[in-house]
Amino acid sequence: MIKVVSTVDETRAQVKEWKKQGLTVGLVPTMGYLHEGHQSLIKKAVEENDKVVVSIFVNPIQFAPNEDLETYPRDLDADTKLCDSTGADLIFHPTPDEMYLDGFSTHIEMNNLTKELCGKSRPTHFGGVCTVVGKLFNIVQPNKAYFGQKDAQQLAIIKRMVRDLNFDLEIVGCPIVREPDGLAKSSRNSYLNEDERKAALILSKSIELGKELVANGERNAQTIIKAMTDKINTEPLARIDYVNVVDALNIEPVDTLNGEVLVAIAVYIGKTRLIDNFYYASEV
Repeated sequence: MIKVVSTVDETRAQVKEWKKQGLTVGLVPTMGYLHEGHQSLIKKAVEENDKVVVSIFVNPIQFAPNEDLETYPRDLDADTKLCDSTGADLIFHPTPDEMYLDGFSTHIEMNNLTKELCGKSRPTHFGGVCTVVGKLFNIVQPNKAYFGQKDAQQLAIIKRMVRDLNFDLEIVGCPIVREPDGLAKSSRNSYLNEDERKAALILSKSIELGKELVANGERNAQTIIKAMTDKINTEPLARIDYVNVVDALNIEPVDTLNGEVLVAIAVYIGKTRLIDNFYYASEV
């Protein structure tokens, strides 16, 4: 039976015991309300490590005042069952007070990879992400940590943070998991009503259009952006936050698809902000 703990001390004690036995530890950081996308990360971690820790923590410092911190979906019982059935060994489920002690004043900020895409419309978001993930790495000290490629900018930022700050672990990116109709799995999909859920398919449809253009030889970023933008704008319930093509490593806009490139979108369907993306890597 999986163990659920709520304190830093309990988590560290368990991991220390495992490491004394020479066991490897994988970490899957989440905000809970787990779905098949999270489950794919846990499965990968179970395959590659002796023990797996899943953190479930809705991190308040990565939400701006006008965002959905209070309404973000939570279901610890269902999360526990999913983690247990998938083979995880420990859930770390702290309170905000446990993670951020009274007078907390130390944050991890990044200067470059956060300027575009989600960082442009959510300027405080990635500082909160880096800070909490840095704390989780310090608490668990895993051999490997697992993140989904749906949050591609986050993945690039975490990889850079690990490199820059000399964290002694490997970051593993895992592919996007989709619904049968193509919509990328997201905890925020639960916000969508029936009409919005249908409308949300415009994200994956525009991603497929972008992939098709690239497969047919298109390499001009603005041509791809315009086609995908026009596609999204055919859906009345959709409001574009961004459609962009950036270098996959430094998240800077590019004019031409060359090297490793990320094509990323963020779209509001009603009040719900959803993201999707695909990677392209030119042949060497």
